[in-house]
Amino acid sequence: MAMTIAAPAKASRNLTVGISLGLVLGSVASLLTPYAASVAGLADISNRDAVNGLKDALTRGSQAAVARLGVEDGFLKNNSVRIGLPPSLRSAEAVIRSIGMRTQADELVLRMNRAAEAAVPQAKTLLTGAVKKMSVQDAKGILTGGDDAATQYFKRTTSEPLAKQFQPIVKKAMEKVKLAEKYDEIAASGARFGLVKEEDANLEDYVTRKTLDGLFVVIAEEEKKIRQNPAGAASSIIRKVFGALRN
Repeated sequence: MAMTIAAPAKASRNLTVGISLGLVLGSVASLLTPYAASVAGLADISNRDAVNGLKDALTRGSQAAVARLGVEDGFLKNNSVRIGLPPSLRSAEAVIRSIGMRTQADELVLRMNRAAEAAVPQAKTLLTGAVKKMSVQDAKGILTGGDDAATQYFKRTTSEPLAKQFQPIVKKAMEKVKLAEKYDEIAASGARFGLVKEEDANLEDYVTRKTLDGLFVVIAEEEKKIRQNPAGAASSIIRKVFGALRN
């Protein structure tokens, strides 16, 4: 008789334990669900959305830089990128101005900057192409890199082809300037005596290089804007990706 009573009691205890265990597991599962969703969200951002968001940001940023510089006075009136004579030739510039050739000296500086402004729009296709070719690894490196990681990517992948595109435009623009030949003569003499850097001894090379430098300066400024204020970006995917990086 006692054994008959004990069996139901044991079954009842097992049932109670089973129900309690089920409730505990159910509670744990409910707690883990948001965590799992959060992990999935981070993974989503760090993969597909990271690449898409970055490509969108770089395309917009590079196009904004080209738009700022590729217009009249884009270089000339921007002190961050304005092209003047190399520091080693500033004394020669002072002499030129002192002997009544101020107009010609001003014309040389003006034409150097106009050449840069004419060349920069050619960068748009190459910069866009560099974005399209970007790998997932490139994207992750840029997202976790410094404030100018994207600019450094552009430098690494586009500097050489950009220089080749810019130089013919610069050459054509400088052919009309009387002092251009004089620049090369003075700079070449200075280079022989170590007074002028070899890379500055040819006017076309100098203007081409300074055009590239100016372009990357402004691309870096556009990149910094996006990193510091992703909420102000026009694209939702840019806000999502760069906003996550700042959190």
